[in-house]
Amino acid sequence: MLYTALIFGLMGSFHCVGMCGPIAFLLPVDRSNNLKKVGQISLYHFGRVLAYSIIGFIFGLVGKSLNLFGFQQQLSILIGVLMLAVIFIPQKTFNNHNFSKPIYRIISKVKSALGKELKKKTPDTFLTIGFLNGFLPCGLVYMAVFGAIASGNALEGSLYMAIFGLGTIPLMTSAIYLGNFLNGQVRQRIRRAIPIFVAIIGCLFIVRGMGLGIPYISPKPMTESVDANYNCHTVTSEDKTIFNH
Repeated sequence: MLYTALIFGLMGSFHCVGMCGPIAFLLPVDRSNNLKKVGQISLYHFGRVLAYSIIGFIFGLVGKSLNLFGFQQQLSILIGVLMLAVIFIPQKTFNNHNFSKPIYRIISKVKSALGKELKKKTPDTFLTIGFLNGFLPCGLVYMAVFGAIASGNALEGSLYMAIFGLGTIPLMTSAIYLGNFLNGQVRQRIRRAIPIFVAIIGCLFIVRGMGLGIPYISPKPMTESVDANYNCHTVTSEDKTIFNH
């Protein structure tokens, strides 16, 4: 299911331009030296992908702990249902029950640190900005986190989120070079399309958990079969001699 991470990244990057675009526009890149500029932008992206990988590793561990209890298929179905719930439950419901309140202070500190880093121009600045940027709350990142949990493995969860981050690079890089190049109407259409793709991926996770035997999409669960057929024969004198030796 790693391909779903790439889809999240590519589609999510349109959302990222709107949410994280201001940070990308304000990057203190050296516009007089193209080679240096490429290096600075690369460090920024590396920082983001690193942050996503760490998040994926942590939530991959969560998925692994659930898999140890034999809930791998059920977990995949649950993740798919949660994705669909996020899409179909009205936004007002989430606003009335804001689950982010406990981490508001952390987010505030991250934003404060970002503001300080944007004023600097040292080489490590771009890596730090990207790293901090990766921890800012984002709906598409949450969806990718669901995928990392469903991977059921810390390393696969980390890889899942890393691929998600790589998928966001092309459009985010274009935003840095071209600025706010998407007009309001285009962004509106893209935002309407994103829930459709999330719903499709949610359905894929559900189908995967059902174990329908469809290669790469819904493989059958791995089970160990024990052969209970034993070949019995009369013990001869030759066999006894072998056993004695």
